[in-house]
Amino acid sequence: MKKLQMVDLKSQYEKIKEEVNASIQEVLDTNTYINGPLVHQFQADLEKYLGVKHVIPCANGTDALQIAMMGLDLKPGDEVITADFTFAATVEVIALLQLTPVLVDVDMNNMNISLDGIRKAITSKTKAIVPVHLFGRAANMDAIMEIAREHNLYVIEDNAQAIGADYTSKDGSKKKVGTIGHVAATSFFPSKNLGCYGDGGAIFTNDDKLAHIIRGIVNHGMYERYHHDVVGVNSRLDSMQAGVLKAKLPHLDTYNKARQDAARKYSLALGVNPNIWAPTICESCDCHVFHQYVIRILNGKRDGLLEHLQAKGIPCAIYYPIPLHSQKAYADARYNEADFPVTNQLVKEVIALPMHTELDDEQIKFITDSVLEFV
Repeated sequence: MKKLQMVDLKSQYEKIKEEVNASIQEVLDTNTYINGPLVHQFQADLEKYLGVKHVIPCANGTDALQIAMMGLDLKPGDEVITADFTFAATVEVIALLQLTPVLVDVDMNNMNISLDGIRKAITSKTKAIVPVHLFGRAANMDAIMEIAREHNLYVIEDNAQAIGADYTSKDGSKKKVGTIGHVAATSFFPSKNLGCYGDGGAIFTNDDKLAHIIRGIVNHGMYERYHHDVVGVNSRLDSMQAGVLKAKLPHLDTYNKARQDAARKYSLALGVNPNIWAPTICESCDCHVFHQYVIRILNGKRDGLLEHLQAKGIPCAIYYPIPLHSQKAYADARYNEADFPVTNQLVKEVIALPMHTELDDEQIKFITDSVLEFV
């Protein structure tokens, strides 16, 4: 059996080595390291793939979230609602911009932001909602957009974990996640479903005016060299990373299908155990692209399972061990533990198993057998 890894980027690279190396060599040959042709080519390719008018590449996914909020001209003190159960970057940028983060609980069935939580959190100061498509599963964008329209709020999709996922609206139409809200942010961190070999990110929008503003922000506020029209930052996707992404983008649907196939095998094996909650695999849609495969251990043995798997050489992780409302940086007297029953339960139960495009049946059987023999 091949050595188990949480993410196997080396084996993935070996299959596309010639394409990736050719892109990197092109950058070296042309000396176009910043804003070179490959950046613009990747941008155009991704716009076509997503069906979105504007993709603005930037340096990383955290910058993408921050710049999206800067582009909306949110003011200090404006409230931004987001999920308590997610990575800190989502709330980090809200605080950095001196906006007021408002954390709400998540839904037990899908771990995405609670619709009731959003509704209860809205005040006269609320200006935006940031749904996170957690672990690769699309949030309920129909309902979120309806709430946003009702209260005249912006929707900023945190799409760092779900690029390539399809969202099917209640009218039957399909859109890629990240193209439904007013603006979206994604990450190209190496382990993402579409990852580069360093840091990278992008902002998506169908709003021409907003796209223009954001293009200035990512480049020191410049549209013309040395003319600074808006307050900006230095956040650009370098050409080598764009070259890697351009080579990998045509494979994204195949990568996502491989993740879905692995998840289906995991859930078939694990879902029969009453002590395990395993994700439901939707056969008729692509609403979940499994950036992570996360199960819940319902009998209090999660921490023991973590040690058991690690002792057998099976990498695993807890996403996320501490709720954001309990983090020192984001603690606030406004928060009451009773407001976060689901998140407080999830942090005690969740565990992520290896998930990547190169998982094979032998590895999956060894992992699932090892889980079942302990639980």
